[in-house]
Amino acid sequence: MDELIGSPASPGSVFGPVARMSAPPALPERPGSADDAPAELARAVAALLAVSEDLKRRAEPLTGEARDILEVQAALAADPAIEDGVRSAVEAGSPAAWAVRDSFDVQIGKLAALGGYLAERTTDLADLRDRAIASVLGLAPPGLPVSDKPYVLVSADLAPADTVTLDAAQVLAIVTEKGGPTSHTAIVARALGIPAVVACAAAAGLADGDEVLVDGTAGTVVRDPDPTVVAEVERQASLARAELARHSGPGSTKDGHPVKLLLNVGGAAVPSSDAEGVGLFRTEFLFLDRTEAPTVDEQRSAYGKVFAEFGGRPVVIRTLDAGADKPVPFANTGDEPNPALGVRGYRIGVRKPALLEAQLQAIALAAGDHDARVQVMAPMIATPAEAAEFARLARAQGISRVGVMIEIPAAAILADAILAEVDFVSIGTNDLSQYTFAADRMLGELGPLLDPWQPALLHLVSRVAEAGTRAGKPVGICGEAASDPGLAPIFAGMGITSLSMSAPAVPAVRAALRTKTLAECRDLAAAALKGS
Repeated sequence: MDELIGSPASPGSVFGPVARMSAPPALPERPGSADDAPAELARAVAALLAVSEDLKRRAEPLTGEARDILEVQAALAADPAIEDGVRSAVEAGSPAAWAVRDSFDVQIGKLAALGGYLAERTTDLADLRDRAIASVLGLAPPGLPVSDKPYVLVSADLAPADTVTLDAAQVLAIVTEKGGPTSHTAIVARALGIPAVVACAAAAGLADGDEVLVDGTAGTVVRDPDPTVVAEVERQASLARAELARHSGPGSTKDGHPVKLLLNVGGAAVPSSDAEGVGLFRTEFLFLDRTEAPTVDEQRSAYGKVFAEFGGRPVVIRTLDAGADKPVPFANTGDEPNPALGVRGYRIGVRKPALLEAQLQAIALAAGDHDARVQVMAPMIATPAEAAEFARLARAQGISRVGVMIEIPAAAILADAILAEVDFVSIGTNDLSQYTFAADRMLGELGPLLDPWQPALLHLVSRVAEAGTRAGKPVGICGEAASDPGLAPIFAGMGITSLSMSAPAVPAVRAALRTKTLAECRDLAAAALKGS
């Protein structure tokens, strides 16, 4: 057996044949200077528009993170900076396909030079480049393999346009040579319940038809595994499915202590499920790919569609969390040397108060239209003063339950003071890890620092949970750590009152909680903290 090591991205084990992504289009030998510059420019611009429109069409039937990702891609394809670059290249004599390549490569070079989180976005731009070139040349764009049987998808990396359209019935598992635990690939794989291993450089040696055993929990890929090992993995998977099927209903420990199991959602509509409500309703989908802010009526309608799906259940809606990797033209102005540390989240509301006021008004109106128990929270709160001001603004619009996200170590340290200003808090473990360890959460090689089992992160989570207990107010978790069945009892033992995750993760987390009493959960939490 040949074991390849990567980073775990989505849990589960599966055995199957490899099928690799199709290669991007290759430019033929470059001809001389373009004879008809206006015609070449028109061809190139038409290709960019075609790519953007295609991505918008793909996004329409999707929901949640998948829709958000494709809408960002559609906006990037229509970025004026790309078209300006194409125009300059054509004017310098380049034919359409080469002009497209050169324009994108300039932008890719700029992102790569910035390093870290933004450098990870070069994959997204490279995919758009390849799609636009294929459009100019009249070729099929790069995409998923065509197969008459389920397969393990292997690729150097996965572009958003391919990742969000994966068929969970066809793709048994995902293995990529690049990427990180919070990449688009990882996020969508977890949402679909597909095992995934990323940052597995040795996967470059896997060929179509190779049989592999993928363990998305351990982050390993075994080529030509022993049949007895495969049989045991499949037996364990069958037992696990049977165990999950035994449990239903609200989240609770073995002795009945409640821990609400909620969903992370985004987009204009969500499928109903047996979850107890929504712990994180992302609103970015309404703001991306636009040149001006959505109206109050547009927002009211979109939010109402989700509220209607969860009648009678709690829905925690997060105000606009743009900035960093999700820039909004009418809110983010100018270049920032480090966008992850710049004007993002609640800080945009401070910069553009009318934007935040309109969103809060729309949320209040939509809440009045439906019977969901709507709550609102602000992202990227750093100080008690910010929490107090956000609470004042939300309550002025008639929203009665107001909270904030704990994503910055400063907020975790002052959790008592922040909870004095709001009704609840929700811990975003993805960003809290990033800022605690000074580790870009999109950088694959820093994956070990972003592991939610890191002691420093657990101590911060425990600190916030204890503050919630003292205040008698709920403390939830809506980061990726909430979907980890192993951590669920530990979080319950710390005093966390709700866990919010993608729908496929709910059964395993529910089952994990049901195996432990509250006392056992507290012992596990104490051991996890002491073990640091």
